[in-house]
Amino acid sequence: QVQLVESGGGSVQAGGSLRLSCAASGYTSRTYSMGWFRQAPGKEREGVATIYTGGSATYYADSVKGRFTISQENAKNTLYLQMDMLKLEDTAMYYCAASGKWNAIGSLMPALFDTWGRGTQVTVSS
Repeated sequence: QVQLVESGGGSVQAGGSLRLSCAASGYTSRTYSMGWFRQAPGKEREGVATIYTGGSATYYADSVKGRFTISQENAKNTLYLQMDMLKLEDTAMYYCAASGKWNAIGSLMPALFDTWGRGTQVTVSS
């Protein structure tokens, strides 16, 4: 079983940057895809960015393309999300997730991810 622990959230002004980290432990070799998801109050959880753990292919939601970058450091079993040019609408709880399903590769669908961290809050203010 994979365990995920997020860190790096906080409060930032619009236009600023934050980097989220997700430390993975356990049977990480059985993971095909990892990603970042977010959920704002009153809204459904949505995919932000995912990465194929066996390579370098990355996938982004249209709303964050050009502003966010997902990356992984396999030696440290760590996933990152670099968030630049943050907007007010990026405010949400951000979750790290992993999937052992092959069809999660290239997907931003939360339902395809079976292991979740507890989340880290990101608040963007004007």
